[in-house]
Amino acid sequence: MDLGLKDKAYVVTGATRGLGFAAARELAADGARVLVSGRNEKAVDAAVAELNALAGPGTAHGLVADNSDPGTAERLVAEATERFGRLDGVLISVGGPQAGPVETTPEDAWRDAFESVFLGALRIARAAAAALGEGGVIGFVLSSSVRQPIPGLGISNGLRPGLAMAAKALADELGPRGIRVVGLLPARIDTDRVRELDALGGDPEGARARAGAGIPLGRYGTPEEFGKVAAFLLSPAASYLTGLMVPVDGGALRTL
Repeated sequence: MDLGLKDKAYVVTGATRGLGFAAARELAADGARVLVSGRNEKAVDAAVAELNALAGPGTAHGLVADNSDPGTAERLVAEATERFGRLDGVLISVGGPQAGPVETTPEDAWRDAFESVFLGALRIARAAAAALGEGGVIGFVLSSSVRQPIPGLGISNGLRPGLAMAAKALADELGPRGIRVVGLLPARIDTDRVRELDALGGDPEGARARAGAGIPLGRYGTPEEFGKVAAFLLSPAASYLTGLMVPVDGGALRTL
């Protein structure tokens, strides 16, 4: 199946590792050009080098940027447009917020997470919306916490559902212009972040076994599996999909 990604141009934030990088890799492998961002210059350079080695020189370009910085959104859009001469979509991914229960997580952690997870993402989406034309797409990497709370992740449980609802509202607003808005809800994908969470209780192997037992497919997903879903949703092949939240969870969510 041809996803129609050849020569399209996308911004992928938080793309130096994990889910963001997996999505950027699949986009590049299918012929798209990608601007990847992250907060660490060395990591950004490494991601760009790997993507260019995979798909050819000029496929990827990097920008050191922090989603919580109010100037980041405009910088990303301007850089992609200047580098590639067009912008077809963005995938907004940020690192997971501080773990901890709602009751004891300090207020400054909530405030910091709101700036990066919620407000930073919204700024990027709004800047992209102003630049995109018909056929453009805005994707949000969210979490299964949009539909059911994850124990020990109070901030994610609080912020992700609100951002998902903002994304659905944005889909209504941008639909008449032919711009799509979608969300991805990863659960237990085998990334550094999930391994860190599994280790919090001091028994990472036990935590992984217990979590895997609750997944109908019986295992954690791979970043590559997530990346393929993301690439499809961002592609012209998904041109009639908007306003939806797609779980990438092996069947773990029990909600509709």
